[in-house]
Amino acid sequence: MKTILLLEDLPEIRAWLRKLVLQVFPDSQISESARVADALALVTAVKFDLALVDLGLPDGSGVDVVTKLRDVQPETQSVVVTIHDDDEHLFPALQAGAFGYILKEQPRELITEQLQRISQGEPPLSPSIARRVMAYFANKAKPQVNTQLVNVSLTDRESEVLLRVAKGYTLPEIGVQLGLSRHTIADYVKQIYRKLNVSSRAEAALEAQRLGLFGR
Repeated sequence: MKTILLLEDLPEIRAWLRKLVLQVFPDSQISESARVADALALVTAVKFDLALVDLGLPDGSGVDVVTKLRDVQPETQSVVVTIHDDDEHLFPALQAGAFGYILKEQPRELITEQLQRISQGEPPLSPSIARRVMAYFANKAKPQVNTQLVNVSLTDRESEVLLRVAKGYTLPEIGVQLGLSRHTIADYVKQIYRKLNVSSRAEAALEAQRLGLFGR
């Protein structure tokens, strides 16, 4: 991760987050912002590899920044870093395109470990958040066990693409690995998301896990 956006309005929290980030990505260039408007301006000017985004900000919600990054920089991995662990904040962030969701209340060592997972292609999710997401999808799937989930059928190529998306590879990287153009990979991703009824990398990673693709 060479370029990182850090959106956090409290200076002391922004300082220790910056310190943690530099421990994990020591050569990265960090752009800091305390407001949604400033972050949106940065997104139009700088290409980011990673964005760490707080949700509750003085001039709005960090979800707007996650959405903007999804639309104009789809290769950027957006990770929410927040105190909010409720469904009302979690699922809108994931639906907006967040790759991970980390709670600030955790020990710093655990946050560092979760940030390290990004380089391994794993969505950084706090344990309680991961359980909440898994429970959500489990409950969502129950009434459809014999219909939708059974009828979801991915081709071998779609499974290959989904696995790489879940591991955090960018569309150009997946294209190189599979010998296909970026636009072809983008079409595959769109089709996969439609079939699985997901809208973010985090959801795609959970579906890939459910389908047993990580064991391949």
